[in-house]
Amino acid sequence: MIDLTKWCVESEETLGKHQVRQLAVDTATQAQAVTAIAKAVPDYYTDPQRVASLLKKLGKPAAAAHVEQKLPTQKSIRSGDLGEILCNAYVHEATPFSLGIKRLRWKDHRNMSMRGEDVLAFNLGPKNSSLKILKAEVKSRAGMGTAVINEARAALSANSELPSPHALAFVADRSHQIGDTILGDALDTAQLKDGIRPSQVSHMLFTFSGNNPVKLLKTNLQAYTGSVRQHYVCLHVQGHQDFIKAVFAAVGK
Repeated sequence: MIDLTKWCVESEETLGKHQVRQLAVDTATQAQAVTAIAKAVPDYYTDPQRVASLLKKLGKPAAAAHVEQKLPTQKSIRSGDLGEILCNAYVHEATPFSLGIKRLRWKDHRNMSMRGEDVLAFNLGPKNSSLKILKAEVKSRAGMGTAVINEARAALSANSELPSPHALAFVADRSHQIGDTILGDALDTAQLKDGIRPSQVSHMLFTFSGNNPVKLLKTNLQAYTGSVRQHYVCLHVQGHQDFIKAVFAAVGK
C-alpha cells in the first residue's frame, strides 16, 4: 500500500451531493512519500508472481531488468502514469471501490499512453449482488489549469456519463485472464444482459499537480448539471516534476 494518509494533509468540502477533497504532500514528508510510492510502482506494471519467478530462475539482475523495461522513460508518460497510480491508490485506500485491475500491466509500449478510461473501479455490494462502478479521469501537470480540467470533465461526461463498452470489456477480459471470475462475470452480466444505469455509476476527477487547483475544480463542479455523483480530488506537491523524477529513480532501490 502507498498509505496516502500517512504523508498527506487532507481537507474536504461538500457541494450538494458532491465532494471536493484536497490532498497536500507536506514538504517534511516528501522523502517518505517518494519511498512509499516507489515501492508500490512495480506492482502496477507487472505481476509480482512474474517478478518472483524471474528472481528464482534467473536471479535479482534479471528480475530488476524485467521491471526496468516496463517503466516509462519519457517525462510526459511518467507524469501521466504516476497520476494514474496515485489515483488507483487513493480509490482503493479511501473509497468503497476496491475491485479492478492494474491496467498499466497491459500497456503496448512503456512510452505510450493507454486508451479508454484512466481508472475503472468496482464494488459488488453484499453477496456480490449490486454492481457499482467508479469512472475516473486523471490529469497530471506541473501547473493545473482550467482547460485541462475541462478536458477531464468532458471525458467523464462522454458516453452518456457511463464507462465505455470497450473499457468495460477490457477489464472483464483481463479479470477472467487473471482468475477474478467474480468481477469478470459481474461485468459480463452488466454489459451483455442487464445493461448499466447511471445510478450505478460515480465519477472521479483526480488531479496531480504542483499547484493547488481546488478553486478551479470547484468552479468546474458547480457547472456540472448531470445526475451522477461526483468526487473531485486534487493531490498537489511542491516540485511536481522533481517529485516524479525522484519516485522513478527510487524504484528498485
